[in-house]
Amino acid sequence: MLNLISSSVLLFAFPLFLVVYVFYKYFTNPLRKIRAAHALAPFTSLWIHSIRWRSVENATLRGAHERLGPVICLGPNEVSVNCVKGGIRDVYAGGFEKGGDGAGHNWYRFFANYGGVDNMFSTGGNKRHSTRKRMLSNIYSKSVVTASPALLAQTASILYDRFLPYLASTFSQSQPGVLNIYALLSATTMDIVTGYIFGLQSSSNLIDNPKQLAWYLDLYNSRRSYNFWPQELPGLTSFLEKLGYRLVPKWVDEANREIEKWTKGMCERAAGALRQGEIGVKETPVVYQQLAVALSKEAKKAGGEKTDLSLPIASEVLDHLAAGFDTSGITLTYVIHELCLHPEIQADLQREIRSLSPPIVPSSVPTLPAPKTVDALPLLHAVIWETLRLHSAIPGPQPRVTPPQGCCLGPDEHPYYVPGGVRVSASAGLLHLNEEVYERATEWRPERWLGLDKVDEEKRKDMESRWFWAFGSGGRMCVGSHLAVYQMKYIIAALYSNYTTTVVDDTGIEQIDSYTAPPKSNKLMVRLERLETRGM
Repeated sequence: MLNLISSSVLLFAFPLFLVVYVFYKYFTNPLRKIRAAHALAPFTSLWIHSIRWRSVENATLRGAHERLGPVICLGPNEVSVNCVKGGIRDVYAGGFEKGGDGAGHNWYRFFANYGGVDNMFSTGGNKRHSTRKRMLSNIYSKSVVTASPALLAQTASILYDRFLPYLASTFSQSQPGVLNIYALLSATTMDIVTGYIFGLQSSSNLIDNPKQLAWYLDLYNSRRSYNFWPQELPGLTSFLEKLGYRLVPKWVDEANREIEKWTKGMCERAAGALRQGEIGVKETPVVYQQLAVALSKEAKKAGGEKTDLSLPIASEVLDHLAAGFDTSGITLTYVIHELCLHPEIQADLQREIRSLSPPIVPSSVPTLPAPKTVDALPLLHAVIWETLRLHSAIPGPQPRVTPPQGCCLGPDEHPYYVPGGVRVSASAGLLHLNEEVYERATEWRPERWLGLDKVDEEKRKDMESRWFWAFGSGGRMCVGSHLAVYQMKYIIAALYSNYTTTVVDDTGIEQIDSYTAPPKSNKLMVRLERLETRGM
């Protein structure tokens, strides 16, 4: 009888204890004062995990912020911000860390490569990040990128020897001039990015190797739907795997290893080219060389002259090439799609581009107009910037962790105290839809970027820097932003110097709801029509 009573007490006491514990945590948590995106959010993270698992986070956050304001509670230890003052200015320019090195809540550890070898993006702590960034920031700066003879020679070779010949070759098909432009743009951005990293001879050539391109894109894109578990719940994922139950298929690990092996091969070729001594301008592995020298000096200073640096270098450059090709390829796809839907803007852009000297046409081989000249084209810049705004390649949240002492977030008239160790994030996809900053924000209107020198200074600052977040902000904003803009402008200039584009099939052109957002179909079928050569 006593055993029966004890069992009954336990059956009653345990759920009661859980209820009391949950309510205790709720009433002692300052986040309860922040408007919740869902009734369960102040009590448990299950709701926001379900939103992310179903791949509806971006749409859900947009609706929640529209209803509830610029600061919302997503879970008992998480908030989302959608404002500048009391938001991204404090969190990102304020230097909130990504999670701290080795911290279990470092969401960015997912982006480490080669079995957990960190790179600049995956590093949690700001101190280690700053050390790595100092090694690389100069070669990605706008002044170096636009003046680099190696990058200009590499870009000219890729555009004239690969990109334009590929476009011309499509006219010999059964459907003349028809192609999946998304795949070609992915190949072109990869070739340019890896050319700058490894030198042209040691880098990829996906434009001329369609089978290798299909192989790489299949490996790269097929993993996206399995990111949730290892990224959001790495401890559970690892624990279940040890018990023999995999939340992520084994072939995902194999795909990662194949991509890593491919990248390491380019590293080895670049290292071999440097050992040989004198190399041509196009063959200069600008990023690889800079990184290898800097890491060697760091190792020597720490007394580890014989340290094997091959994996740290490979992990770093793998992050650069993956981010550099993917985001630029996505953006360019939407540039072309929008230009197809707006033929009058396409025609205006063609007139502007064809004013370049020398023109980017086959007869001008192998010369490109100066980078500063291309960069200064106002409509080209407006088209790129409006696409970066409306079709952010990375519209998803960028998590940070509040400092130990806590902070206040939200507008001055109604700030909220947020304790230390809370996950806080903002999203470019939400910031860019602020109607007070970008009138008719859901429409693609490049003209909004023209003539900004004539608008109110505060309005211009809001549009160009405060709310424009395509590359992030603060000390950890995208280090490769200038290279991305450089290659995108040259690729669009090369395409529309020679062709007009129209849509053949844009089924599935909608962006997926994810951290990185390519088209749902991974394709955009367009038809090319040759422009007159003006006698050239």
